Amino acid sequence: MVLELVGATAGCTLEGAMRAMAGGVPLDFDRSVLLQIVLFAVLIVVLKPLLFEPVLKVFALREERTEGARRTARELQEKAGELLRRYEKELERVQQVASEEREVLRSETSKVEAEILREARDATARIVEDGRRKIEAEVNSIRVSVGAESERVAQMIVERVVGQGVN
Repeated sequence: MVLELVGATAGCTLEGAMRAMAGGVPLDFDRSVLLQIVLFAVLIVVLKPLLFEPVLKVFALREERTEGARRTARELQEKAGELLRRYEKELERVQQVASEEREVLRSETSKVEAEILREARDATARIVEDGRRKIEAEVNSIRVSVGAESERVAQMIVERVVGQGVN
């Protein structure tokens, strides 16, 4: 029984394979095929203005907007790049001006410092000179006093020596 089933199945399969190789595929063209063709044509005519064209317009509009947004983004990016270049150029110029100002201030500070040091040296020299004059005046005054005192002491010594020699 199993052998009969296997044999029958193999025979059907073999028969179907032979028909396929021969190129024979049975097609039935009847009214239903014509009805389907007509229905397809009507649907295309009706759906084209109602569905296909609006959808295609939406796709085109979306593509246009997307491209416009990309173009706008590119323009903004170029403007941002230009602004960045201008900013960096201006920053470089400001740094250069600041550097020049810093050098001017340093040179002015050096001049002021040199002037202050010169004035301090002059003041110190005047103070030292005044001190020397005062000391010299005091020394002269002391010399005069000591000279007068030494004459008085010498006179006293002479008087004592002379006074003792006379005794």
